[in-house]
Amino acid sequence: MELQALYAKALNQEFLTVEEGVFLFENAPLAELMDIGHQLRMKKKPDNKVTWIIDRNLNTTNVCIANCKFCNFYRVPGHPESYITDKETYRVKIEETLRYGGEQLLLQGGHHPELGLDFYKKIFSEIKEMFPNVKLHSLGPPEIAHIAQLGGYTHTYVLEELMKAGLDSLPGAGAEILIDRVRKIISTGKCLSDEWLDVMRAAHQLRLTTSATMMFGHIETIEERFEHFVKIRQVQSEKPADAKGFIAFIPWTFQDEGTTLKKIRRAKNDTTPEEYIRMIAMSRIMLPNIDNIQASWLTVGKQVAQLCLHAGANDFGSIMIEENVVSAAGAPHRFTYRTMQDAIREAGFEPQLRTQQYEDRALPEHIEEQVIAY
Repeated sequence: MELQALYAKALNQEFLTVEEGVFLFENAPLAELMDIGHQLRMKKKPDNKVTWIIDRNLNTTNVCIANCKFCNFYRVPGHPESYITDKETYRVKIEETLRYGGEQLLLQGGHHPELGLDFYKKIFSEIKEMFPNVKLHSLGPPEIAHIAQLGGYTHTYVLEELMKAGLDSLPGAGAEILIDRVRKIISTGKCLSDEWLDVMRAAHQLRLTTSATMMFGHIETIEERFEHFVKIRQVQSEKPADAKGFIAFIPWTFQDEGTTLKKIRRAKNDTTPEEYIRMIAMSRIMLPNIDNIQASWLTVGKQVAQLCLHAGANDFGSIMIEENVVSAAGAPHRFTYRTMQDAIREAGFEPQLRTQQYEDRALPEHIEEQVIAY
């Protein structure tokens, strides 16, 4: 294979094979790879804006039977630290989120063995009754699959019922690496790759917008990362013409602090800043049919994320008023609405607050600044 021919193919927004992607990832000089990624970004988003959002990650429950070996957040059923979030807690935290300028709730939790479709419909409906304008970017394919299994429902039925109750969009949670060899080791109780993808297919058929993710830097091979890209790209190519499908792709690094995966499998996050930047560029190159690529400042930090804005990323994600799952495994980074914008400007771009649908949103006139412990 020849680098210049692959650069031309990438710039023409053609689908690269797994082998071609791996070759570029391993052989292209970083500066050239970043340049290709940035050129493709400018074709999709021909302006100097970098988008960001204000939202809150709020957990429905920490009870989970998925047995993910990279997760320090979950508790087994009956554990003294287990909880199910109540209505009053939602009210208090959403009111606080609104004061901080947020308009979206990323509502996720564990695979609780006793919480089915009616439970989630009730939560969504109650939140929408209290706060009609709050957007619910909530759950994820593994939780949809779990709810469907508990009730004997189809994925489509679960999604339809949750949309009626107030679900606005579906995050790409629980993708990790969409290779069953990997999933059977790191998350034995979660849905396998095909089911994760099928949930997303069902969501797209319902015109429900989704995002896609990848958690890398643990036990997967480089080739398996690129097979993941190809699977995501294929599902996006199958969406109805009038559906947005995957609205964004977010690759992030495995956080290993205190995890079972590190203790038992000796999986350690050795991802270097250069490797992460390469993965951002390759995300843009391998996924020409997805518009937005997000840099995960939460897991790689401000400076690396800023460099990613010159390698294909056009989105800086959320300030994350609250985030408990990734942070429990050692992610230390934090932003406020001021420092988020400052970081984007420092990188040479114009910050643009957005909605989950990637529509421009004006910064609220009156906004409190949350207190963050660094």
